[in-house]
Order: sequence, then structure tokens, then C-alpha cells
Amino acid sequence: MLSNEQIAFIQQHITATPTALLLKFGKEKEFLIAQIEARQKARNKLPTWFAEPRLVFPPAVSVEQSSSETTARYKAEIMRQAASHTLIDATGGMGIDAFFFSNYFDSVTYIEQNEKLAERAHHNFEVLKANNITAICGDSIAHLRQLKDKADWLYLDPARRTADQRRVVGLADCEPDITTHLPLLLEKAHRLLIKVSPLLDLTQTLREVPQITTVYVVAVENECKELLLEIGISSSELLVKTINFKNDGSSQSFDFQWADEPTAAVSFSNPLRYVYEPNAAVLKAGAFKSLAAMYQVAKLAPHSHLYTSESLLPHFPGRIFELIDVIKADTKALIPYLTNGKANLTIRNFPATADELRKKLKLKDGGDVYLLATTLSNGDKRLLVCNKASL
Repeated sequence: MLSNEQIAFIQQHITATPTALLLKFGKEKEFLIAQIEARQKARNKLPTWFAEPRLVFPPAVSVEQSSSETTARYKAEIMRQAASHTLIDATGGMGIDAFFFSNYFDSVTYIEQNEKLAERAHHNFEVLKANNITAICGDSIAHLRQLKDKADWLYLDPARRTADQRRVVGLADCEPDITTHLPLLLEKAHRLLIKVSPLLDLTQTLREVPQITTVYVVAVENECKELLLEIGISSSELLVKTINFKNDGSSQSFDFQWADEPTAAVSFSNPLRYVYEPNAAVLKAGAFKSLAAMYQVAKLAPHSHLYTSESLLPHFPGRIFELIDVIKADTKALIPYLTNGKANLTIRNFPATADELRKKLKLKDGGDVYLLATTLSNGDKRLLVCNKASL
């Protein structure tokens, strides 16, 4: 527990730089300074936890690796749609997911083998009055083996770092190894929800684990944050659900059948009045043809993944631009469109990196002009000069 004096110190210095605090107060206040650093990481990511001064945070790196409040709520919403009485969080960590799961489940079992993490999570659950969470410190696979009752849901976020701190991506390289333990996991729960690396090769994973019924691709402010695999009641068709959460509380979603993507009808066109860039979740899901078919938009080229239409489609899941002109990628052609040398540059299927092209064009970041560097269907490399569309 934190004393009132310790809480007061944390609140008084909550905006201070941790390194400056260490220089001023030394090792005597090291624990409290670590609490301040962790809370600073949590301010926007975990506002509910940040707002409770009695919580004891793990090291800042654990906060960085934890689910955000936004994604934890979304996972809880996914699972509440099916039977939601009992849930086991087999990779408990900081406890963020378990806490939000407890809002929808009658009983949540949190399992974490790191003693300090489990101890702090248990304390925090008590402070937050999450009385339906049972916290266990131990090995989750060993616990599942001796479990008699079958849970409605089992949630896992396998560790994606090896003992020597190398990052890994594949399911078989993570701990626990889902591919090895899958029969046990299915024996102990009706449904599984597994969080995997956003860098995971989805096509290869679906070959390795054909029991997957739904894939969820989750982005926050157009950055892909989580890739979730649901395994449960068998289905003949794999459903892929994408969602992009925005800071204003809104979201964009797009769902498609995985099997329909290869044969979905696509047309191609030079840029028309409106140009569309899919959000990060849609791009990660590989819904390139399904998106075109659903919204009846044309692609600029087979591999450019930019879309266009003459009429505005305000609900397109991504950024929407109004085209000003199509020009060559050189400084002279760009001069009439820039008043202060500023523009927002995006690269989509173009033979240069953003930094290389920005240097070549002598661009500064910012302003109201958007440049989309891409390849058209005839092979031409062009800049699409755009403004954000008025919706």
C-alpha cells in the first residue's frame, strides 16, 4: 500500500521528469519516482487507472506493454456477446485486461507467474473493488491442467520476448506456445481469445491454426495495436473484423469474409474527385479487394491500395481526400501548390521512402496540403496533391 505521504509526493511531482527527480532526491525516492514514471505512461493510455491515486503501478515498461483501456474494453465487448459467466486470463500481466473483463463476467481468474506483478495486480483489484477477480501467482499451463471446470472464455497474451530479450512474432516462438498447448486450452474453455503480434503473418497463422473462427484487427488513431484470434465453435467461413478507434470516441469498422477476398470484383481508374486511404486495421487485414467491392470504389493500381470515386463516400473506413491535381514528383511541379513549403506526405507503392522523397522535394512537415506519392495503373509514379475532404 502507498501511504498518504507517498501519494502526496507522487501527485505533487506527477509532471516532473523522472531523471530530474532522481538527481534531486536520489535513491531514497527511487520507488516513488518509478511510480511517477509509470503513471506518466498511463495518463492517456489508462485514464481510469491513472485517476486512482492508491494504485501501485509496475515498472513503466510493463505499462508500455499492457493493453490500453480502449483495446481492453473492446476485447471485453467481444466476449460479452457470447456466454460470459467465467473467464480465465492466463497471462495476467499488469491486470488491465482482467479488470475490464470483470465488468462483464461473473467470475474472472487472473494468473501471472511474476510474483511482483501478481502481488500489485491483486492489490489494485482490491482498490478498484473488482471483487469478482481471483488472482493467482503461478504457471498458467500447470493451473489449467489441474482445472476441473470448463470456463466460458480463456484469454491469452503470450510473451513475445525470449529469455535474452529478443523479440519474436510467430505463435510457436511465444510463451506459452499456443500451437503446442492448443488441445489443452480447448479442453479447458469453450472459446479462446488470443492476442498476437500485429506483425504476425496472418495467412501463415491461419494455415498453422485452422481452428480460428474470427480475426480481429484493432487500430487506435490509425496505428495497428492488436491482432486477436478467436477460436471456438467451428465455422465454415472465417470472418475478419477490423476497427480503428479515434481519440474523439468515434470508430471506423469494416468486416469481410476471408474466403471472398481473392475473388472480389475490382475496377481500376485514374484519380477522380475523391481519393481514399484505408486505415491501418483494414490494410493489416489485407481487405484490398473486399473494400473496393463493398464501397464500389476503384483502385488506382493493383498494388497501390489507394481508392477513388467521383462521389463522396463519407463512411469509408480511412482518410478521405479531395483531389487538387496529379503531378510529377519534382520540386518545380509542386511549387504552385505550396505556400510555405509545408505538406503532409504519405507513400503508397512508390519507389522511395518518405524521408528520401521529403528531402528531394525540400518539404517541411505540416500544413493543409496532403501529398500521396503512388503508382498509377499505367505505371506512372505521381504525386496526388490533395486537401482533406469536408465531410
